Amino acid sequence: MAKNRRWIQISIFLVVFILLLLTIVQGVLNRDKAVIAGTAAPEFSLLGLDGKVHNLSDYNNKTVVLNFWGTFCPPCRAEMPAIQKQYDKWKGNGLIVLGVNLGEANVTAQNFVDQYKLTFPILLDPKLRVRDLYKVTQYPTTFFIRNGAIQEVRIGQMDEPFLENTIDKLMKDK
Repeated sequence: MAKNRRWIQISIFLVVFILLLLTIVQGVLNRDKAVIAGTAAPEFSLLGLDGKVHNLSDYNNKTVVLNFWGTFCPPCRAEMPAIQKQYDKWKGNGLIVLGVNLGEANVTAQNFVDQYKLTFPILLDPKLRVRDLYKVTQYPTTFFIRNGAIQEVRIGQMDEPFLENTIDKLMKDK
C-alpha cells in the first residue's frame, strides 16, 4: 500500500512539473509575438471621431501616448481626466495623445468625449484589429511611443503622477 502511494505521489509531481515546463516554454515562444518596450510600434490607420484617418506614421517624429480604452471600463473612465490634463500641458511641446476606442458605437464614444471634454483625437477600432495588432488583452492599456518605437507599456489605470513622470522623461530624452 505504501509503495502504491509513493508511485501516485511521484506521478502527480511529474504531471505538475511537465505542466509547469510547458507553460514556461509557451510563454517564451509567445514573448516574441508580444508588443513590448524596445520594439517598433506596429503601423495602423484608423478613422477618428473628427472624420480624419489617422496613421501612426503621421507622428513618426513625435512622442505618442496610445491609449486603448472603452466606456465600459471603470479604470479607463477614471484615468481620462489625467490623460487630458497631461495632453493640455504637453501638446505645445509636440505630445500626441491618441485614444483608441474598443469597438463601441460612434455615438457612445462621442458622448463619452463630450462628457469628459476630451480634446485629443479619439480613434475608432470597430473590428478590434488594432487592439489585436497591439496584443491588448486588458483595459486600459497604454503604449508610450517615441520616434516610432515603443518606450514603455502600461497595463491598467494610470494616475497623474505616473503619466506626468513618464511623459516628462520621454519629452526630455528626445
